[in-house]
Order: sequence, then structure tokens, then C-alpha cells
Amino acid sequence: MVKRLFDISFSILGIVILSPFFVAISIIISLTSAGGAFYRQIRVGRNGKEFKLLKFRTMRVGADKSGSLTVGMRDNRITGIGYYLRKYKMDELPQLFNVLIGDMSFVGPRPEVPEYVALYDSEQKQVLTVKPGITDFASIVYSEENELLANAENPRELYINRIMPAKLKLNLRYIKEMSLSTDVKVILKTIGKIFRH
Repeated sequence: MVKRLFDISFSILGIVILSPFFVAISIIISLTSAGGAFYRQIRVGRNGKEFKLLKFRTMRVGADKSGSLTVGMRDNRITGIGYYLRKYKMDELPQLFNVLIGDMSFVGPRPEVPEYVALYDSEQKQVLTVKPGITDFASIVYSEENELLANAENPRELYINRIMPAKLKLNLRYIKEMSLSTDVKVILKTIGKIFRH
């Protein structure tokens, strides 16, 4: 209950404070590339329920048809403004609405696409017992994930066999340590990581 009240209060506050940026970013995206300002992607949430995760669109329309993994910040599917939105994690800001309506929390295991959730073993599926979040331990440790994939001979294989299992271990650790104080620490570390970019 405390976690939910925290999520509702700060998502509303964030939406109100950032609303001018939402408008400005939406206009820039619409003027610099074809397609809408927002992108919705199916992700798997708590108890395996699918929901539509909201982001600012950073890729060209239809780019996701060639794969759900983004390989490097200079992936040629990423738009000019999209590069900067991703670099400073501003593309994630619309997920404040996902938090407000209850699909997500500020902190929790990052929601995965169904394609990869289908590969989870029984232990890894425990991450689906809590709400997914905008940020988590794995988001901090693997903040350079796109660059790791860019340098891989087979990005999908690297993600499935090494990165995803490592991230899920961090997610399982979060579940064991989950508390409001842990969430605050994760949020502060995430902000610090963004500003060091």
C-alpha cells in the first residue's frame, strides 16, 4: 500500500512538472520524423499479464519489425532526436502514465517482451510476482547494454545467454530486498547514472 501511494503521488507530481517537456518533445519528434510522438510496446507485467508500455518514439516507424533488440546507440533505425532521448533516458518518461494507472511501479524488474519471457525458467518467473518498474538494479548495472550488444557478433545470442540471465538475478535480488528505502536508493542511483552520461 505504501509503495502504491508513493507511485501515485510521485507519478502525478512528475507528470504535472514535466508536462511542458512532454509537449516540447512530442512536437520535436513529430516534426523531425514521420509517425506519432509515442510508441506502445507489449510487455509482460505482474502475474504474466501483458500491457502496453508507453515511450517516446525514438525509432523509425516499423523499425521494430526487424527485431526488438536495439544494437548500439547508433543503430540506424534510431532517429536523430531519438539518439538523445535514449542517451538521457528521456524516452522512458511517458511510463509515468503506466505507473499512475497501475501497470508499473517506479522501481521493479524492467518488463520484458513476451518473446523473451517465454524463455524464463521456473526460478526466473518469480520476477513476475511483483509489478515491473521504470528502473531497477539491472538498469543501473547494464546502463550500457546497447553498446555491449553493438559489439557482439550475435547480439540476440549474447542477450539470451548472458545479459538476460544476469539481469534476472539482479531482479530476484531486488524482490528479496524490496522496501521503500531500497526503492529510493535505486531511484537516486539511476538519476546519478543518467547525469554521469
